[in-house]
Amino acid sequence: MKPPATPVPTALAAGPTRRDLLTGIGLLVLGQWILTLLDATGKTLTQQGLPVVAVAWIRYLGHVVAIFLLLGPTRFKAQSRPALPGLQWLRGGLMLLSTLVFFSVLKLMPLAQATALNFCAPLFVVALSPWLLGERPNAHARLSRWGGVLIGFAGMLVVVRPGGQLTPLGVGLGLTSALLFALLQMLTRRVAAHDAPMTTLIQSGITGACLTTLLVPFFWFEAMPTALQCALLLSAGITGSVGHYFVIRAFQYADASFLSPFLYLQIISATTVGYLAFGQLPDWTTALGIAVICVGGVCVAGGESVMRAVARAFRRAP
Repeated sequence: MKPPATPVPTALAAGPTRRDLLTGIGLLVLGQWILTLLDATGKTLTQQGLPVVAVAWIRYLGHVVAIFLLLGPTRFKAQSRPALPGLQWLRGGLMLLSTLVFFSVLKLMPLAQATALNFCAPLFVVALSPWLLGERPNAHARLSRWGGVLIGFAGMLVVVRPGGQLTPLGVGLGLTSALLFALLQMLTRRVAAHDAPMTTLIQSGITGACLTTLLVPFFWFEAMPTALQCALLLSAGITGSVGHYFVIRAFQYADASFLSPFLYLQIISATTVGYLAFGQLPDWTTALGIAVICVGGVCVAGGESVMRAVARAFRRAP
């Protein structure tokens, strides 16, 4: 699950230090934990009967406000002008659709399993990128990537096995969410060639807020949310924007090839928060399937060569 490419600071261009690498990992993990809190908030609110669209509306509105306060008026204005507005609006709409589907998945299945199914997104990217992105990797890379796809697919079958904990509707929505996320990643690669990551982050919030504003009158709250629900709704925008902000900052300290294996650490935060907030733990068979999906994802990202690159980066860093 590669994030959008980021402008490389001078320090990173000269070669990251060990401190830079550790800072990048720390920011990435911190961002993942914060985004897992967003997922847990969405799961809590939708399970309590709040409309998914209304929850998403406040999430995206809060996203824009939080980024505005984080950057300040001058920087927000300077970084909110995309080079290709149409492509950014398309990406933002796809991100909103992905959010709505994933919140619906969280309503139906445990947090860890929902997150694991979303890890299938890189498998879809490999399958679709030759046609949608025109990517033609060499034979060795193709073997590694498609081997990862097969491993990840086997893990997915273990997670959704007949007689498991998951409903067919939840599984269907989970795989749809992964497909949407894969398409979002591919579109993110396109916009990254023209806009800075912060511009994309701002535009994602603006697009989501505008589109949900059009939809939310048809999906309004049936009753006034409680004080606790209001607090959770307000936190959704904050955790969404701040979590993505930390992930972006992580890739300014270390590049994507170094950080890609650490993306799968989110399963730890999803499992921990899922247990603490909902008392849900995957059984051993499901845990095995989740682990296999993660291994498949690492293979898709480059497998053994990526892990060697991570080790070399630490050895060479001053």
